[in-house]
Amino acid sequence: MLAYQHFVLQNGLRVYVHEDLSSPMVCVNVLYDVGARDEHPARTGFAHLFEHLMFGGSIHIPNYDEPLQRVGGDNNAFTTNDLTNYYCTVPSDNIETAFWLESDRMMGLAFSPKSLEVQRQVVIEEFKQRYLNQPYGDAWLLLRPLVYKEHPYQWATIGKNIEQIEQATMEEVKLFFNSFYSPSNAILVVSGQVSLSRVQALSEKWFGPIPAKTVNKPKRTIEPQQTAFRKLEVTRDVPAHAIYRAYRMCERKHPMYPAVDLLSDLLGRGNSSRLHTALVLNNPLFSEISCYVTGDDDPGLFVISGKLMPEITFEQADAALDELIHEFKNTPVNESELLKCVRKFESALRFSSTDIVNKASHLAIYAWMGHPEWINSELLKYEALTPKEILQAAKIGRAHV
Repeated sequence: MLAYQHFVLQNGLRVYVHEDLSSPMVCVNVLYDVGARDEHPARTGFAHLFEHLMFGGSIHIPNYDEPLQRVGGDNNAFTTNDLTNYYCTVPSDNIETAFWLESDRMMGLAFSPKSLEVQRQVVIEEFKQRYLNQPYGDAWLLLRPLVYKEHPYQWATIGKNIEQIEQATMEEVKLFFNSFYSPSNAILVVSGQVSLSRVQALSEKWFGPIPAKTVNKPKRTIEPQQTAFRKLEVTRDVPAHAIYRAYRMCERKHPMYPAVDLLSDLLGRGNSSRLHTALVLNNPLFSEISCYVTGDDDPGLFVISGKLMPEITFEQADAALDELIHEFKNTPVNESELLKCVRKFESALRFSSTDIVNKASHLAIYAWMGHPEWINSELLKYEALTPKEILQAAKIGRAHV
């Protein structure tokens, strides 16, 4: 059980506090309700670019890392299609440094042309390294627009292409910041050796004076129902043929999500999963194969991906996948197999909950979803799942690409 307390500042900043006296450290986590989905289709990659720009200097602090490192702190951030999350850890005695740093960059960035150019080049190099210069790197750049025709999930968090990042102007950067980086569009979570009263005092001192801005989130786009199978074949210089299958699935907050998530574990998580056992060990058509869900705020994807063995054709691999999936959709899951997957999920969840950074980011995400209490009840949902519910989840998968 993760105990937490909650209050809201007058400017709309939601604050959550988890006291963990076993740790000498404190994590200060700030989540902003802005992700790649909030970008203009002609200017994608801005949310991720901003993740980098937030470390390039704010109004009163030219270098974010320097004062943090002086007090023994560390930091990082990540961007998804739905949100952007920043966190730093410091010894508990130096918690005010973290509040000072995070509040100053929420107040406003330096918007230095040099910083923009430096971070632009960093992001472009990341784009090249992760998506263009390694085998299978562009798979998701191709898969997303094949699946989504209207919804902004059609582009990756890094953006559609390098050109849009290259063309970003300072005026556009300022507009993006002023549109989304507001206390009323953020959640602050403090986890570690700290008291509620201390967090309340520091929050009022450092974040309280920041004025709230009007945040106009883009209207949510509903992806039209897919009515036909979609397929794309591309030729690349890669070590082996690869298959990516994407099925439509429910959104993260849907009651059926735990069943679909566990279904992906049963099919493709680990060497004892159905897919690995059948298609790697018993009938070696694949050298590796896995299954996973995207877990998005809007309806996302249930993905099966794998690398084919030499001499195996796409037709053979597809036929084998179809046969296994058909069998899975018509055969109840064994109770012991289901329990094993639930225990794996429990183990991963409990292990991640031993770290103040994970506890802070998890609590922030659940709060952003509107259900902070789920941080204590998520495991119960998985433990309550039955073979019948897993079978039902397998049968509701919609058209795939």
